[in-house]
Amino acid sequence: MNTEKDFSPLTPSIVRALNDKLYEKRKVAALEIEKLVREFVAQSNSTQIKHVIQILAMEFALSQHPHSRKGGLIGLAACSIALGKDSGLYLKELIEPVLTCFNDSDSRLRYYACEALYNIVKVARGAVVPHFNVLFDGLSKLAADPDPNVKSGSELLDRLLKDIVTESNKFDLVAFVPLLRERIYSNNQYARQFIISWILVLESVPGINLLDYLPEILDGLFQILGDGSKEIRKTCEVVLGEFLKEIKKTPSSVKFAEMANILVIHCQGSDESKLTNDLIQLTAMSWMREFIQLAGRVVLPYSSGILTAVLPCLSFDDRKKSTKEAANACNHSLMKLVTPEDDVEEAGVGSEPPQQDDTPSRTQDTLDNSLNASQDSVGFSNISFFTPASPDRAQVTLDLDGIVQVLDRHLHDPATGMMTRITVLKWLYHLYIKTPRKMFRHTDSLFPMLLKTLSDESDEVILKDLEVLAEIASSPAGQTDAPGSCDISDSKSELQVRGSTKSVQLSGFGSKGADCSPSTPSMNSYFYKFMINLLKRFSMERKLLEMRGTFIIRQLCLLLNAENIFHSMADILLKEEDLKFASIMVQTLNTILLTSAELFQLRNQLKDLHTQESCALFCCLYRSWCHNPVATVSLCFLTQNYKHAYDLIQKFGDLEVTVDFLMEVDKLVQLIECPIFTYLRLQLLDVENNPYLIKALYGLLMLLPQSQAFMMLSHRLRCVPNPELMRAAPQKKPADSSKPAPVHIDYGELLQHFDRVQNKHLEVRHQRAGRAEHPDRKLVL
Repeated sequence: MNTEKDFSPLTPSIVRALNDKLYEKRKVAALEIEKLVREFVAQSNSTQIKHVIQILAMEFALSQHPHSRKGGLIGLAACSIALGKDSGLYLKELIEPVLTCFNDSDSRLRYYACEALYNIVKVARGAVVPHFNVLFDGLSKLAADPDPNVKSGSELLDRLLKDIVTESNKFDLVAFVPLLRERIYSNNQYARQFIISWILVLESVPGINLLDYLPEILDGLFQILGDGSKEIRKTCEVVLGEFLKEIKKTPSSVKFAEMANILVIHCQGSDESKLTNDLIQLTAMSWMREFIQLAGRVVLPYSSGILTAVLPCLSFDDRKKSTKEAANACNHSLMKLVTPEDDVEEAGVGSEPPQQDDTPSRTQDTLDNSLNASQDSVGFSNISFFTPASPDRAQVTLDLDGIVQVLDRHLHDPATGMMTRITVLKWLYHLYIKTPRKMFRHTDSLFPMLLKTLSDESDEVILKDLEVLAEIASSPAGQTDAPGSCDISDSKSELQVRGSTKSVQLSGFGSKGADCSPSTPSMNSYFYKFMINLLKRFSMERKLLEMRGTFIIRQLCLLLNAENIFHSMADILLKEEDLKFASIMVQTLNTILLTSAELFQLRNQLKDLHTQESCALFCCLYRSWCHNPVATVSLCFLTQNYKHAYDLIQKFGDLEVTVDFLMEVDKLVQLIECPIFTYLRLQLLDVENNPYLIKALYGLLMLLPQSQAFMMLSHRLRCVPNPELMRAAPQKKPADSSKPAPVHIDYGELLQHFDRVQNKHLEVRHQRAGRAEHPDRKLVL
């Protein structure tokens, strides 16, 4: 430094001492400066005071010589001490050069700068509050300083500044929040400790309402919650806990909507270590639970994002039990928010056509502006989040399109856990109940996956899936006249019932949905489509039919009308080209019909063919049952058409009798001994009126080899009484196996139909045998 330069009013001795490398000499110079400034204060000579501060700042504190900078710092501190309460008038000039030295490469100089600023702030006290932002910015850098002495000095200054802010009522929170939002994303552990400690202090000051600005710092707080330091995580938990307490006290003033997406992101986790990630996820999920309960329908526009975060957590194991329980609570609370009023069409919406599956109604990769900084800093590029469905509308609107997209994506994902899949299906069922009209816009896109879910390994998943499919098939909102809702083939067949004034017509795929299944008037357009695709799935997945077919059909009979199910399946099987599958399917349906408790009423209806409806049902079933001869006979036994059963058994001599065929006869004999056919066994007592029943049973006996079933049926027939012994009085009733009915059935035409179907089966078997590929049946000996 040029000592010849004029530094007045500083004397040359003061200037030399300030430039000295020894601290003691610089301290003596500082005492001289303090004395000099006091004289100027006494004279109210502000011009000279400013001149002294300017010299100390420009010529010393900002000098290129390290010792000069140290002298300038101690000189500025001396000026502040001398000014006393008047130092507030010169704070800007005093603070700025000191803060510049915070960036010095010399750790000793940074320490002296910290010491100088401490003295300046200690003297000025409340007057430094307007300069808080620059002080905070400088301190946040020192908090991460590698030198322990500098860090220790900054901690003392930090405590002093916190005391001042706590006592002050002039703190400018609006000006401070942008700086806080910027600094909160620091990855340095000490900087994070500094930030979180300040938030805790500001939160405790009664006159500072930091809750209003929580949306701007909440994301950063969750970042800090993932810090590697246990102490920092604990402090951050305390801060978040305090904020949550305030939210619960004054929910009406909380900006829930602005924080919803932030919670959605952190509920999904990130790439951090497992321990911290679990803590972030649990905390965010707990906040989400409280938000949904406190905000109610305000969060509905964010429901798709919430579900994206919540659904995977429902499949967590007991190691993350707390997170799973919080997610469950979120899910239940959110589901309760969906009401029938969400199905009301808004102005202008009703006239619009339903959106196609390949045209998303919302962009999933758009985030609130408040989260841009967070995304850039932590790299949440693979996290799902959603914007509000209707940000410009005053009325809260359910984000139905977004919800369906999320649910559909989880159903398609093979990695989705069982409990998550069950919850997805519960959501779909709930939405079809509460918002059927809007949900049916998505049915065409959901339907294939719902059918595929029937192959799930879990029975619980299948049960929920069937509930959804049954609701789709029976909801009045699903009735449509749009062409092409049910597609099988272009062929038509008619099922004639003699004596009927109309024929039952089966329409092909090109017809209107309402005509797809006239036999099921109580069902909607999707019912017949469901039956077609269910049978198609059974045809493609024989293991599904074998393992779950009976279970699925029985559950559907509980959820829907059993008569409609059997009638429609019989209609479809009538045109089935895969005859082997048709035979297997008829056998399965027949077993269900004869043995399931769920079909008790349907069996009773078929036992008594006195009405046109019951006769039409019998004829419909019969035509498809012809794919399986033994099933056809059992249907005749069920409907008490014993003469026709005998006629059918007579034709068995012309059929190809295989081991499988004989096993089916064996099962029928065992069924006859079951409670289902109690009425049939009792009718054996009335020999004169049921001769064809006895003949039919003897026919079955003649078909069987001498097996256990043969012995069982033989023993039963030996128990048939002598008609002479049973005759108690003259019988007026004619001996006729078929009970008189007002509607007559053309059994001759039915027999011809049976012959045609069996001839087709024979022809197909011969074709396969001729090609020597995939034999029709494997003989099991």
